[in-house]
Amino acid sequence: MRIRPRRLAAVAVALLTAATALPAAAADGPARDRHERPSHGGLSAVIRYTEYGIPHIVAEDYADLGFGTGWAQAADQVCVLADGFVTVRGERSRFFGADGTSDLSLSSAGTNLSSDLYFRGVRRAGTVERLLAQPAPRGPSRDAKELMRGFAAGYNAWLEQNRVTDPACRGAAWVRPVTALDVAARGFALSVLGGQGRAVDGITAARPPAGASREPSATQPAPEAVARAARELFAADGADMGSNAVAFSGRTTANGRGLLLGNPHYPWHGGRRFWQSQQTIPGRLNMAGGSLLGSATVSIGHNAHVAWSHTVATGVTLNLHQLKLDPADPTVYLVDGRRERMTARSVTVPVRDGAPVTRTQWWTRYGPVVTSLGASTPLPWTSTTAYALNDPNAANLRASDTALGFGRARSTDDVLDSLRRTQGLPWVNTVAADARGHTLFTQSQVLPRITDELAARCSTALGEVTYPSSGLAVLDGSRAACAPGRDRDAVQPGIFGPSRMPTLTDAPYAENSNDSAWLANADRPLTGYERVFGTVGTQRSMRTRGAIEDVAAMADRGGLTVADLERQQFADRVPAGDLVADDAARACAALPGGTAADSAGRSVDVRAACGVLADWDRTVDVDSRGALLFDRFWRALTKAVPAGQLWKVPFSPADPVATPNTLNTGAPGFATALADAVGELRAAGIALDARLGDHQFVMRGGARVPVGGGTESLGVWNKIESVWDPAGGGYTEVTTGSSYIQAVGWDGSRCPVARTLLAYSQSSDPTSPHHADQTRLFSGERWVTSRFCERDIRSSPDLRVVRVRER
Repeated sequence: MRIRPRRLAAVAVALLTAATALPAAAADGPARDRHERPSHGGLSAVIRYTEYGIPHIVAEDYADLGFGTGWAQAADQVCVLADGFVTVRGERSRFFGADGTSDLSLSSAGTNLSSDLYFRGVRRAGTVERLLAQPAPRGPSRDAKELMRGFAAGYNAWLEQNRVTDPACRGAAWVRPVTALDVAARGFALSVLGGQGRAVDGITAARPPAGASREPSATQPAPEAVARAARELFAADGADMGSNAVAFSGRTTANGRGLLLGNPHYPWHGGRRFWQSQQTIPGRLNMAGGSLLGSATVSIGHNAHVAWSHTVATGVTLNLHQLKLDPADPTVYLVDGRRERMTARSVTVPVRDGAPVTRTQWWTRYGPVVTSLGASTPLPWTSTTAYALNDPNAANLRASDTALGFGRARSTDDVLDSLRRTQGLPWVNTVAADARGHTLFTQSQVLPRITDELAARCSTALGEVTYPSSGLAVLDGSRAACAPGRDRDAVQPGIFGPSRMPTLTDAPYAENSNDSAWLANADRPLTGYERVFGTVGTQRSMRTRGAIEDVAAMADRGGLTVADLERQQFADRVPAGDLVADDAARACAALPGGTAADSAGRSVDVRAACGVLADWDRTVDVDSRGALLFDRFWRALTKAVPAGQLWKVPFSPADPVATPNTLNTGAPGFATALADAVGELRAAGIALDARLGDHQFVMRGGARVPVGGGTESLGVWNKIESVWDPAGGGYTEVTTGSSYIQAVGWDGSRCPVARTLLAYSQSSDPTSPHHADQTRLFSGERWVTSRFCERDIRSSPDLRVVRVRER
């Protein structure tokens, strides 16, 4: 029997009003009169748990939906959430000490003190409050604000009515109730993660020059060094976060409907984990997927009609303004010859076992003065020059409305319309497919409106080097005309409007693996966008090349189904191995005497490695033999040999997927890298042909769980970045990689055909039954069949229904 929308509404209302049918044990916390309806504006929701602890939250309105979401997230992730709320309240030094390591999931701050100075500064300035007060679409809608209010109430109600069992925070004084402002502040932190969040140490450490540093001759940054550091800083395919996503159109599928495979690569620990749920307001909203912790909306997911995923984009979300200072007062800068005084923000941070620390931050019309962008990019403040950071996402609290628009969408056109209306995504691309067979790729993100013309007209000497090289604009802050302009279709000043976004619709496939928009489809390249969005005609990453090879072949083959998406996720093909392993094995076998000198000059017998490389199946499945040897060899080789010397055939824009190729085995570092890899494994007692899963694993409940997949430079779709601990057995924990994975299609019924997998499982609490259950599925390359429709939820053998409410 199919459950139609009106029938679904009736079922949900019945659940909301007739919880009397549930046994007392079905609800968390003390039993109460199930007939009692919350009074005095009390919030409530029904949460139906199915296999693997996945909650399906049903509510009457957005505040109630936020309440159920906050409750359910707290039940699974209370310690991680509480830690993040300590961060955005600027209280890490108070509870954990000023010199402790900060919460790197919400900023780049090097210490708790630096983190607290920044986030307390945000609070002192009333930044988030002002954003909340702005009318939509520039500010968040009433629905989004109600979700935040409800989330805080749900989190607090869970704390009040339950006992924390996670040893990470059990009995901790820092696990406290929160406010809607705390929830909004966490959203703000995620929004500025690619802008101010990258520069927290540089913002909080900025001081007016004194003594020798006041001299104009004080060291200025070398443009080439800054450009090199900026390229590394803004690389979207780094080890911290990345993603793959592909949408296939109806022209390539077995039934003419769309398909989507989303594979985001996010941290396995901390506050940027995903958490899985379904959110339903009968007749108004019904979506399922993964939410970033602390978010009240689904970030990556699907509804009955459309599925979407995100990939970290190449757009540079900040720019610098080089200030011309008044030599008599380095806190005064000149704009069009007129003096403007910086705004001083005095911020005081309470410190555990010590006196409070007070520091001053300096702000300009462009943003905060910053003295570095990461440790490798110093930006000295002298008597004549300072740098101010412009981050347009510091005025963007709209991501929740973008997500709600996706949840209500019935097509990829609606997804694009949501992006155009809300303009809320700070640092990701969007890939989507729908039940009617349409596809979408778009780099619709909030970027400073830096056109190539503006950069040419207004770049300083430093910017003339950094902008072409990395997309980081350094503009002349002494001229008002050099500030980013405004597009007529932009919801806020200083950003690009939707009409400027690189967008591809209805391509047979649309794919992104964290390179620029250029090759979202290799047969329909995107061009004509400004440099700040990314590059055109440049070398692609190994992962992009492998992904395009795979998905283009799938599209050409046609007849695709969700099962094909499942196979692609766990194919674990190593594109670098396909390009290199045969040549490496032959060159190994040709080494005189079968030996090579390692980095320390020691002779190493590498003869056994030649056969292992030749016999390796070119995958990183848990059963692959030789994968670990190749991985360690490839890491050593790419570190030792400059990119320009690694290949015999260089990159060609005319053949960007197949080039560069042909390993240069004559490069001086080749034999050394091979010797280092062989010696390293032997010293660790690891056989050269060991099964990968025996030495790439995570420990859960005292047992090893083998993990397939491979590192960024190997080009593996199923990306896994692990901690190398040879004394502990090899790769002993995953830091980041495949996270919330979904393979979605449609079969003509009202229910989507969806398979999902949360690689690290729902709960961080080691006492939870859902701490490692999906991790074991991930190890075995098995999926969860999504229970989206009402009949599927009610038929779950693990169904547990919980009515949650405020007391």
